[in-house]
Order: sequence, then C-alpha cells, then structure tokens
Amino acid sequence: MVAEIQPHCLEDDMPARAAADRELWIRSLRPAPGRAVTLLCFPHAGGAAGYFTPLARCAHESVEVLGVQYPGRQDRFGEPMIDDIFVLAERIHEALTSAPVEGPIAFLGHSMGATVAFEVARIMEREGQAPPVRLFASGRRAPSRSRDEGVHRLDDAGLVAEVRALNPAVAPAFDNAEFVSIVLPTLRNDYRAVERYRCAEEATVSCPITAFLGTEDPKVTRDDTSAWAGHTTAGFDMELFPGGHFYLEDQWERVYAELARRLPGR
Repeated sequence: MVAEIQPHCLEDDMPARAAADRELWIRSLRPAPGRAVTLLCFPHAGGAAGYFTPLARCAHESVEVLGVQYPGRQDRFGEPMIDDIFVLAERIHEALTSAPVEGPIAFLGHSMGATVAFEVARIMEREGQAPPVRLFASGRRAPSRSRDEGVHRLDDAGLVAEVRALNPAVAPAFDNAEFVSIVLPTLRNDYRAVERYRCAEEATVSCPITAFLGTEDPKVTRDDTSAWAGHTTAGFDMELFPGGHFYLEDQWERVYAELARRLPGR
C-alpha cells in the first residue's frame, strides 16, 4: 500500500526546492552580508557565471555580486540548452522569484547577457515587481537594433573563426579539438537565441540604463549603443572603454569603478 502524501509535507519541502532552483541559476561570486546593493551579472554567448569572478574581486564589501548560470554549460552541461531569449529570461525570473534578493538589485549584462537582462527587467515590471535600480548594458546593440548575421548557421570552422576574431585572447583554446567539441554546441545555441531575438522600438524599462562599449568593438557601433536610450523611461548614459568586444578583461577595476559610482550606497 502506498502511503498517502500529506499536503503539509509538500509545503514543507517548497522552500528547499525553491532555494535549490535558485542556486542552480544564480551563483554567488562575492557574498556581502551587510550589502547595500546586489549586482546580478548576465554572461555573453557561450559564457558562464564565473566569467565575472574578476569583477567580484574588485567589488566593495557592501556590494554582493551574483552571476547567472545558463543551462548547458559547466556543471549544467547535461541540461537542455535554451535557444530563445524570452524563454531564458522567464526561467531566470522564475529562479529570482523563488528566493527573492532582499534590497536593491542592479543588472549587468555583457553582449547577449545585456539583452537577457533587459528582458528579465521587463518581466519584473509586468509582474508588478520593482525593477532593477539600474541596468548596465555592455558590448551589445540596443534591443531594437538586433539583427541576424547568420553566425549560428556557419559550419564549425566558420563559427570558430568568428569567436577567435571577437576574442583573440581565447584563440589558443580552440586549437584543442576536445575543447571545441564541448563548447561549439553551446556557442551555436546562444548565437541562435540572440540572432533570432527581435524587440519593438517602443519596448522600455523604467530603470536607468548605462551602456558600456569598447571603442574598437567590431560588432557594436556607438550608434547601436546610443539607441539604448530609447528603451528606458528613466535616464541614460554611455561610457567608452579602450578595447574590443571583450574590453572588460583588460580593465576589470575600471569597469567596477564605473559601475560603483552609479550604484546606490556606493
């Protein structure tokens, strides 16, 4: 005879399951028990939460730094990947809602991550939740400037060449055939998601947006970046950094300094 499951048992398990789901998606990069603000970081195509670890090391003790871990990579390698920005944003929002961050939260998204962060912020507002205190959009065209460049349809050699050109620092890793076989499906999935994404020009969030751009970025122009101003009903500003698409990696301290002067309590 199967024992009857009592409703209260299920209820007792809910907080633990919610916390587990949040921990799957949201990783702590720098705890800050007495935090004034939380910074949630969204990685680029093919990227993972740990990409922002150098930024977390620069953070002030009053700033908690979290990173989003998308499925299909690192310790989530066996999970199905998500090739739809809107679905990905919904899942991240669900994880955040299951165990909400207390106090003010700011979003930082790099490249694809900026688009995902924007869509998570839009969901928060649709659900009647307080939006992030600021959205930092790094190395990404404004949502209404999205376009399909066909990168996700390239053959393996073409996709590898694209990544090498965008981030020469990682080029040597792509000489390893085993590494390539592991990361290429993730890269193709993420490029598919971001290249298929479309957003109306009138789509906005009510939080201020700060856009960061590397002056030598081969994919994102100043005009593309300035267009983020049309996607907020609050303030907008832009900060330029020397370097290419992955300008952050050579100047994490300066990136953090520009973040910090725009964060509350800092």
